[in-house]
Amino acid sequence: MTISSSPTTTGASPMVSSPAALIGVILVASFMDLLDVTIVAVAAPDIQSSLGASPAQLQWMVAAYALSLGAALITGGQIGDQYGRRRAFLIGLAGFIAASAACALAPTAGALIALRVVQGLASGLMVPQVFGIIRASLTPRQMGAALGAYGGVQGLASIAGPLLGGILVTADLFDLGWRTIFWVNVPVGLIALLIGWKVLRESRRDDAGRLDLVGAALLAGSLLLVLLPIVQGQSWGWPGWGWALLTAGVAGLAVFGGVERRIAAAGGQPIFDPQLLRSRAFSSGLVASLAFFGGIASFFLLLSIYLQDGTGRTALATGLITLPYALGSMITSGVGVKLAARHGRRLLITGSLLIAASHAAMWLVVIGLDSPAWWQLGGPLLVGGLGLGLAAPPLVNVILAGVPARAAGSAGGVLSMTNQIGGSISVAALGTLFFTHLTDAAPTGSGSASGFSDAFAAILPWQIGLYLVAAALMTLLPATSQSTEPHPAEAGAADAQR
Repeated sequence: MTISSSPTTTGASPMVSSPAALIGVILVASFMDLLDVTIVAVAAPDIQSSLGASPAQLQWMVAAYALSLGAALITGGQIGDQYGRRRAFLIGLAGFIAASAACALAPTAGALIALRVVQGLASGLMVPQVFGIIRASLTPRQMGAALGAYGGVQGLASIAGPLLGGILVTADLFDLGWRTIFWVNVPVGLIALLIGWKVLRESRRDDAGRLDLVGAALLAGSLLLVLLPIVQGQSWGWPGWGWALLTAGVAGLAVFGGVERRIAAAGGQPIFDPQLLRSRAFSSGLVASLAFFGGIASFFLLLSIYLQDGTGRTALATGLITLPYALGSMITSGVGVKLAARHGRRLLITGSLLIAASHAAMWLVVIGLDSPAWWQLGGPLLVGGLGLGLAAPPLVNVILAGVPARAAGSAGGVLSMTNQIGGSISVAALGTLFFTHLTDAAPTGSGSASGFSDAFAAILPWQIGLYLVAAALMTLLPATSQSTEPHPAEAGAADAQR
């Protein structure tokens, strides 16, 4: 989520005639964006069967959306600041609807991946406008209600994604199968678009700077060069030129850093200000947040494949098994927000260790049983959800407590961008590890339950490692969050849970 460092706006009154309609429109759009991550993970095995997708293509279907969304978030926010948030929001929403329809019609796995990129770019234009619109259009009391509702939407989306995906795929409406997970966005999105056209008012920043398109392109291109050999390496046979691509991607990231330094030195608005790294709280928090949120997207994608292809469960049964994770998160998320001002760092460390413990418990279950019962999986997932609820909501604010106030907006946007990119990297790396183990098990039957159990068990120690690293880095963060009122930065943490 892009957060403007200055609330200066023009073209809008702090009062609107239909605040409920306005809040409803932006929440529906945000809900669709969040839903589109978890719902695809549950439908992945059916997509693979229908389109004949390779393991690498399955990874790209999740990673491409996260990567394009992450790369576009800050630039999307700058576009809204400069050209109007209402305009940018409606264009982004229309693009998201069109891309969703195109995804539903995708004839091949390659086409679906390309359309997921378009969908992520449209979301990267739409999502950053939410909090700018709230600030510019609502009274303080209405803003409080809107931010509270937004937090509820996060929890609802985390539950509805797996369940709705499972219901739609299992129901197979009109023989459309997995395609209904994208079609559902079209009627809902069109209603939101029509209402938004009537109730949203235009706003923008008076001091909006030039767009950092060069930085955005360098970042996206460099990350693509890094991800390509990681995801495709196995199918390519790990050639030397694949490693050359990886090296070029790392070099591109170094060039990106130099370009951003020059833009910042010239008084511009880079999508990543290297000066932020001088803050120990931010630099350690950036890596901690990357590790914390990085494993979530890959975990649920691979869990879904393990449950459906490995244990023979339906998409609906898979959604029901993951329900305890979402419920656990909802139980503790309110606690995390309320106690952050006094015990922020302790909450973060406790939450990370709980998630690590949940993965350790799941590892013991998976290595011991080829097809564990739902309650044997539900227990560890509930613990993981409790940990997520404690740590995720206050994470951004605790990190920002150690950042100068003038840099909080930029830092919050960078955190949100990094979390999305971290998800794509995690899907690439851990997905490759999972499918490599599955392929290596081919002589003994990679399509058997034991083959999938071994592959899923292989990624869980890495998941544990991610959360232990996050917990260690969190010891370097400020002890508390000093925020005394809802801050838009909280959206970054909630948004990165997808």
